[in-house]
Amino acid sequence: MPTLSALNLYPIKSCAGIALQEATLTAEGLMTGQIYDREWMVVDLDGRQLTQREHPRMALITPHLKADTLELRAPGMLRLEIPLGLPDPDTAPTLTVQVWDDTVLAYDCDDLTAAWFTNAIDVPCRLVRFHARATRPVSTKWTGGFQTHTLFSDGYPVLVAGTASLADVNERLRKAGREAIPMNRFRPNVVIDGIEAFEEDYAESLQIGDAVLKPVKPCSRCPMPSVDQATGQFGPDPLDILQSYRAKPELDGAICFGMNAIVTAGGGARLRVGQEIVVSLAF
Repeated sequence: MPTLSALNLYPIKSCAGIALQEATLTAEGLMTGQIYDREWMVVDLDGRQLTQREHPRMALITPHLKADTLELRAPGMLRLEIPLGLPDPDTAPTLTVQVWDDTVLAYDCDDLTAAWFTNAIDVPCRLVRFHARATRPVSTKWTGGFQTHTLFSDGYPVLVAGTASLADVNERLRKAGREAIPMNRFRPNVVIDGIEAFEEDYAESLQIGDAVLKPVKPCSRCPMPSVDQATGQFGPDPLDILQSYRAKPELDGAICFGMNAIVTAGGGARLRVGQEIVVSLAF
């Protein structure tokens, strides 16, 4: 029986994640305590997103969830604590920020936080938080017209990957004389054990308790999987191996690993590592 083998929440886009044993699944993605997946984002001084693609040291910014704050750590830096309580939407400072082709309203975190992130990744930047009154619809091109939203993710609220898919990639890497890579290179939210390699590509739905996830779009890959999440440095890029068999014609030959998914039922359900998953295939 397929099972849920890992849950990962990334409070700040492109920074390190938090491995969870339980999480709440919402229409906007995973949530635990008072924080949502990709609720915060680092932006340049023009409000444009910054990611590990250009700034791999972001991988070393590690979040830790405390009672009332999100504690952040980075090598050589004093710890920073960010309040979890939402700012007043009427009085808090805001910025209009850009995440890919979308422009959304965000809370502007304070100058002390901006200075901390600037020192951590060595580029002038600020930290922003998704505004309570902002909405960011996903593209209905891939959802069959189903309307839903996301926060600062690349485009969809949940990323799903199978352990067998990673094992397949690693077998090919080893045959090429290269080292295996961990799943965190691909940064999925939901990891599934007990299905065939890349079976997630062909899933019509994934039912986990009362919740239903629908994979809708293959996740195209940039050089980010070459970033070693433990060192914050670029290493050997697995994309050349993936290129040999994971280019998707429906995405103009983009190299893909994992599936972007939306929540079609059971928003608010609790997910637990070890939970059984009912996988319905699309053929």
